[in-house]
Amino acid sequence: MYALEKQLKKLGIAKQYLLFVLFFVLLGNITAEAQNITFKLNAPQSVVVGDKLHVSYVLSNSEGSNFSAFSQLDGFSVLFGPATYSGSQSININGQVYQDYYEQYTYTLTAQKAGTYTIPAAIITVNGKKYTSNTAKIKVFPPDDNDMGSRHFGTLTDQADLVSSKNTFVRAELSKTKIYEQEAFIVTFKVYSIYNMKYVSNIEFPEFEGFIREDIPSSSVLQVLAERVDGKIYNAAVLKKFLLFPQRSGKITIPSGKANIRVVVRSGKQHETAGMSRNIYVDSDVSVTTSPLTVNIESLPENKPLDYANAVGNFTIQSKISGTNVRENDGVTLSVDISGIGNLKLIKTPTIDFPESFEAYDPKINTEASPSAGGLTGSQKIEYYFIPRQQGQFTIPETKFSYLDPVSGKYKQLTIPSYNMNVAKDPTGGKNGSATSYNEQDDSKVVKDILYLKTNEYKFRETGNFCFGSLGYWLWYIIPSLLFVGVLLFYRRLIKENADVVRQKKKKANRMAIKRLKQADIYLKANNKEKFYEETLRAVWGYLSDKLSIPVAELSRENIEQELSKYGASKELSDSFIFILDTCEFARYAPAEADVMDNFYNKTVDTITEMENTVKVK
Repeated sequence: MYALEKQLKKLGIAKQYLLFVLFFVLLGNITAEAQNITFKLNAPQSVVVGDKLHVSYVLSNSEGSNFSAFSQLDGFSVLFGPATYSGSQSININGQVYQDYYEQYTYTLTAQKAGTYTIPAAIITVNGKKYTSNTAKIKVFPPDDNDMGSRHFGTLTDQADLVSSKNTFVRAELSKTKIYEQEAFIVTFKVYSIYNMKYVSNIEFPEFEGFIREDIPSSSVLQVLAERVDGKIYNAAVLKKFLLFPQRSGKITIPSGKANIRVVVRSGKQHETAGMSRNIYVDSDVSVTTSPLTVNIESLPENKPLDYANAVGNFTIQSKISGTNVRENDGVTLSVDISGIGNLKLIKTPTIDFPESFEAYDPKINTEASPSAGGLTGSQKIEYYFIPRQQGQFTIPETKFSYLDPVSGKYKQLTIPSYNMNVAKDPTGGKNGSATSYNEQDDSKVVKDILYLKTNEYKFRETGNFCFGSLGYWLWYIIPSLLFVGVLLFYRRLIKENADVVRQKKKKANRMAIKRLKQADIYLKANNKEKFYEETLRAVWGYLSDKLSIPVAELSRENIEQELSKYGASKELSDSFIFILDTCEFARYAPAEADVMDNFYNKTVDTITEMENTVKVK
């Protein structure tokens, strides 16, 4: 007995020791992961002939030696390098702080010839082990055909840059030219500018009528690259990508999209710094619109199979069943997995032809897919749940699944195999071994032609008599008649009021003024002084014209006070309107502070509100 207790104690100590060792092994793995050594090449994707660029090899989490890279590059001139930098940064993992050390080897190059070039890998030694970096491709564009230096901050000049639709615009580009109905393709909205772009706002993409749309995630920061368009070099950036599935054949038009782009341009002014003249740059906003784009969608090829599943792409299919030897009333699951790339979310669910004695339920569908260049990539998992209700030998027949391969333009067929089911008698079932109950007892197609009988007692109740001349009888006539008369009187009154044009304009005057002032408030928040005062002036003139029933052309400062007095407006109220009109005319051409504009906006709203209250009181 004592020996047994001693062995158990030893086992307990050993278990604690194993847990202690396991803890430090896991801690070591976390530390090793935090200090994972990497050696990567960073380089731009595109440049223009004559541009300077930097390519950097970065070693992370260790110190290296014997760095070896290129000495010459085809298409580039090596100006300097490698310049070596080193540093560290702190990383917090589950409360544990690690130091991430890095070394960077940077080359400064100049692009010499147009073409596509590969920056070779470099080699470095870390603790006696050699690490090789990745390679990178750089596309070098030729300069502008007109040789005016398109992508620039500008040369020294006192001329201001003028942003227009010729040097800053947005295009919609398609990933494919030949597209079938239901075939996925990508439409990319890209912004181009010869100036440096800061950001894009107020983007309005089209509705894509005739397509089903999937948004492709994109970065909120503009990734600007050089791109050549019609012989001219631009700064280009992707605004948004959409994965589209056309729902019909023929020509479908993608409407225009809109966006506001803020670019950096020369102001036309200069300042002196250390005896040198330098241009002053300012931000400029430009509104751009894409041209409508017509897409020609081809019809599906002829000889479409009867089992065509509305699927376009490239797919595979797998299936499995939870069991083939079961008993009556046991639940069985048939799982089907359709994987591939295409219109996964739009395919038709295969219809399994279960035997009549099987009680089948609606299939459970789960689609996991992400957008890609060829469509949605992922899988659709379908679970068919059914219950055999009769013993015997049964066969679930094979099911065909056809789809269109857009590359070959031909239909391809997949098969869900057949399954032989051996259903044994349920020991808890009826004497004859048939099903004791069905989920839907009103179905006339039951096993062995046995119809269900209801054994519960029936209860009858008297429905009562409907007496002619009772109160309910007369109310059925009186209430609809009164409602008809009331609606008729209201409708006639509404027609009479709508016919009075002057009255309608007066009623809508305040609403129209509020609408215009909302636009003025937008300009106020944007600090657009000229547009703010212009919109406020238009709102006040329009309000007075509608309220006084006088055309704007006949209104003047002289007759405003006289006409307002007819509505009971005080002289102070009339003077407020005159002050607003004069201020708007003057302030559009004079400097104004943001707080002054804000106070002026509030005064305008208060004056119109006071006028409305005066009219209501009168």
